[in-house]
Amino acid sequence: MSEANARSLTDYVAGFVCETSLKDVPADVMALGKKSMLDGIGLAISGSVAKSGELVRQHLNSLGIPTGAATVFGSNIKTAPRFAAFANGVGIHADDYDDTQLAVAKDRVYGLLTHPTAPALPSAIAKGEALNASGADVFLAYQLGVEVECKISEAINPRHYQTGFHSTATCGTFASASAAGKLMGLNKETMLRALSIAGSQSAGLREQFGTMTKPFHAGRSSESGIVAAEFAQIGWTAAPTILEAPRGFFSAAGGGYDPKAIDGVLGKPWTFASPGVSIKPHPSGSLTHPGMTEMLRLIKEHGIKADQVVSVKVGTNHNMPNALIHHRPTNELQAKFSMEFCMAILLLEGRAGLSEFTDEVVMRPDVQAMIKRVDFGVDPEAEAAGFHKMTTIITITLTDGKVIRGSADFGRGSPAMPMTYDEVADKFRENCEFAKFSSQKANQVVEMIRGIEKVGSIRELTTLLAI
Repeated sequence: MSEANARSLTDYVAGFVCETSLKDVPADVMALGKKSMLDGIGLAISGSVAKSGELVRQHLNSLGIPTGAATVFGSNIKTAPRFAAFANGVGIHADDYDDTQLAVAKDRVYGLLTHPTAPALPSAIAKGEALNASGADVFLAYQLGVEVECKISEAINPRHYQTGFHSTATCGTFASASAAGKLMGLNKETMLRALSIAGSQSAGLREQFGTMTKPFHAGRSSESGIVAAEFAQIGWTAAPTILEAPRGFFSAAGGGYDPKAIDGVLGKPWTFASPGVSIKPHPSGSLTHPGMTEMLRLIKEHGIKADQVVSVKVGTNHNMPNALIHHRPTNELQAKFSMEFCMAILLLEGRAGLSEFTDEVVMRPDVQAMIKRVDFGVDPEAEAAGFHKMTTIITITLTDGKVIRGSADFGRGSPAMPMTYDEVADKFRENCEFAKFSSQKANQVVEMIRGIEKVGSIRELTTLLAI
């Protein structure tokens, strides 16, 4: 009997989390994780000034609970770790500007579009702050959470995403439980129960894309993982094979899974290294980014002006319109999942940042008119490229009859076109500026994350993140 068959899959995952130390994390994975960690913190800060952030703080203040040990970033609120993780998870995902898992197999629908940092990082920081953990311990917990989340997402049958589950929400719960449980020092048996409890809280539906409930998914998965670890620690019982059992997560939520994608391969290689995690250059759904990167290139190369454009045709594989569902958006949340808006705003403004994704901009007459010139649908060439790619083919027809064509498989910020730490730091500072967060503190955070493994207490970081 092989080792894989001699113990359960859930047991293997629990063992990996419990037994892995920071010295097991390669230098390149450390560097990549720092970029995503910095990116996530910046997004929690910018997300704190979104309407959803306001409503989350309103909700927390209504609970009537005493002050806790964990910081809600960009606020003066300290609360229980579970609620801080919820608030910060919502913040990271509020603008759909957070990092995205890549995929290996051609049927994986771009890694099922899991956003790995949003559930994992808030859990690690909130629980780490409560326990006064070191920067190294928090960073390791975050790395482990991301790895578990991505491998689970890679393994589950693609129908999980295709038929409506939001994998950031469903798989993210396991990330949070892994991160929190690691910091709590759970043994393997207790960690296994934490993962099992997490599996029974796994939820989130893609019909919510374009509403506040999408970032709610990320926050709730982060919160649920902490709850799972805390209940496991006090002795709560749970089934031992929640991932692989006939009535467990993989079967119920996906109709099956590929054991080769997860069993025995956690950290072999680490997902951060291969196939990689993409950092977003624009606050919109990941599937828009190859097209946006290519559109910006075409605009610059050909000097395209908005008033020259008669029509734009955008072709992709069929899974992309299945996620980019808003063809005539009327608000910024819908615009994040509208290829038509993303093409239109680049043609009109030459950029697409947080300032462009507002209700007011979306409803501008010139924006709405340009949206109507964009035809977005399935292209056979893009379909044939495989679902692990986001092949996007753009055809622009101008008033003088000239036709300009371009295509891209991936966008800026992907492993194929990576951002440096300093470029991510620039994005971080822009997000902080958007939220009117102290530039002095922002610069301190940039340098602290650069050497996070040397920080004696994570409270040095969370003190900076409060206002």
